Amino acid sequence: MQTNVILDQRLQKVVSYIPQGAVLADIGSDHAFVPCYCIQQNLIERAIAGEVNVGPMEAAQGQVALVQLEDKIDVRLGSGLTVLTPGEVTAVTIAGMGGTLIASILEEGKHHLSGEERLILQPNVDAVDVRKWLLANGYSLLSEAIVKENEKIYEILVAEKGEESLYSDDVEQRGWELYFGPQLAREKAPAFIEKWQTEKQKRQYILEQMQCGNDSDVLQKKIANIERLIQKMEEVTN
Repeated sequence: MQTNVILDQRLQKVVSYIPQGAVLADIGSDHAFVPCYCIQQNLIERAIAGEVNVGPMEAAQGQVALVQLEDKIDVRLGSGLTVLTPGEVTAVTIAGMGGTLIASILEEGKHHLSGEERLILQPNVDAVDVRKWLLANGYSLLSEAIVKENEKIYEILVAEKGEESLYSDDVEQRGWELYFGPQLAREKAPAFIEKWQTEKQKRQYILEQMQCGNDSDVLQKKIANIERLIQKMEEVTN
């Protein structure tokens, strides 16, 4: 008897950006929940679930067998995007890990992409690193979303190869947009406001501690940088 997979709000949002009828690669698949759900909901044609370690790969294989989707989902062992052949899939999801790690997975595996895939990326932290990689590698940021679930806040970035249009032409402004997210900073959703107000409080605490330190030029430069960041956080949350 087939068991229906249920996704949390975060992954539901990730899935909402997968094109109908896609061939999906889910990297770091965590029991292959996303591929299983998408097949069960007739959202995609077939999928590849990639895992870098044997234990998680076997867990994904077990889940795929449980829902009887072995003919639709291929579970593969390998590092990041290296489990793929260029042109094999039309969409890639990488969710639930740090942005620095996601950026490194993309960099190390970019030759395994054809450039025709849609990338749906959900960094838990350091989304700026993902945005920087996308911009440097000719990807256009199509959309951004921010989701709060279980007291945690997650960003979702959607990109395809093409000319970037969401960012400002001004170099300094673009730098801040990479940090906060160009669409997120414009929309100012409640979760966005909450995230950056919390981050501002953390920086204010750090600043107070630093101001009790010595009066070296290096420290003063760090203080000035944090003060500038706090100012920008105030601007984007107002």
